[in-house]
Amino acid sequence: MVTVEGRNTARFEPVRAALAAHLESGEELGASIAVDVDGVLEVDLWGGYTDTARTVAWHRDTLVNLWSTTKTLSSLAALVLVDRGALDLHRPVAHYWPEFAAQGKQDVEVRHVLAHTAGLPGWEQPFTVDDLYDWPTASARLAAQAPWWEPGSASGYHVQTQGQLIGELVRRVTGRTLAAFVDAEIADPSQADVQIGARRVDWPRIAELVAPPPLSGTPAGLDPEGVFTKTLLGSPARDEHVDTPQWRRAELGAVNGHGNARGMARALSVISRRGRVNGRRLLSADTVDKVLDVQSDGVDLFLGVPVRWGVGFALADARTMPHLPGGRVCFWVGRGGSIVVMDLDRRVTFAYTMNRLGDGLLGSERTHDYLRRVYGVLTAAD
Repeated sequence: MVTVEGRNTARFEPVRAALAAHLESGEELGASIAVDVDGVLEVDLWGGYTDTARTVAWHRDTLVNLWSTTKTLSSLAALVLVDRGALDLHRPVAHYWPEFAAQGKQDVEVRHVLAHTAGLPGWEQPFTVDDLYDWPTASARLAAQAPWWEPGSASGYHVQTQGQLIGELVRRVTGRTLAAFVDAEIADPSQADVQIGARRVDWPRIAELVAPPPLSGTPAGLDPEGVFTKTLLGSPARDEHVDTPQWRRAELGAVNGHGNARGMARALSVISRRGRVNGRRLLSADTVDKVLDVQSDGVDLFLGVPVRWGVGFALADARTMPHLPGGRVCFWVGRGGSIVVMDLDRRVTFAYTMNRLGDGLLGSERTHDYLRRVYGVLTAAD
């Protein structure tokens, strides 16, 4: 029998039972779950294995590649700079990054980048993973590119470009890399075990990512000029690149963050707790409120499902995330099922990370099972 380690308060025993069941069935290989309730970590659980051979146990400080849950850290970095007045959500990106004005992008605003409405969801071809790893090349290519639709008019998930765009803004206004900024201004003050990329010293504690069989080529029948196809082809990072030295050394603010549930819950609880974390104020309440300003509400041009985008995060929407309640709730997910949910009404932050990738567009069946259990407890207490 697989043992679940860590602790939880009595009321969250159903969450522990769910993790145990998924580990026992083999659906989970290794995973961690955390629930922060107004600064109190009521759930801090982990279990399973970091490798497919099941020889190395998942430990308290095990890390895993977060895929797109990384974007929550990058968006938070941008919000910290908004709060300090270094970035203005309604100013053009080109105000900070003059080269970005090329090809009709002079009116693209910072908020468009954070809400996936900037019209740059992928790189124009040809663009390789080696280009992605090279920061100057990746930024210059986006600056020179024309938007694929009228910016601000619709969302199209910026799968691998959003981290580059936010990271370049961070670099322009602070002189620091996104990874360095996240370390100093998010991870350190919140005492959160999270990072963009992965420091060499931490490689031994990173769990092996286990992906489903890859798709063979691009699905037939797709419009080669459609946003979905162009985004898919213009997002070169693939499962086989993860866990390589090149990946871990790169700075990919959309996809190569590393952390665990406890670290992500600590870092992102600053949103749920209206700006305070670890006894410090990182954001003003007014800046946190900006997260909830709806920027786009409709079928996302890449994801193909309705998404209500706020500033930096998706907002709870029963059309696509039925297990999240209404109200002031925001979230984002990573490939395979990792997730961070920030519930401002209940001052709750829920995070889940794992190394066996599941199916599903916005979370796997496991993700949604844990969400049901967490909110079963929380709604019973309302």
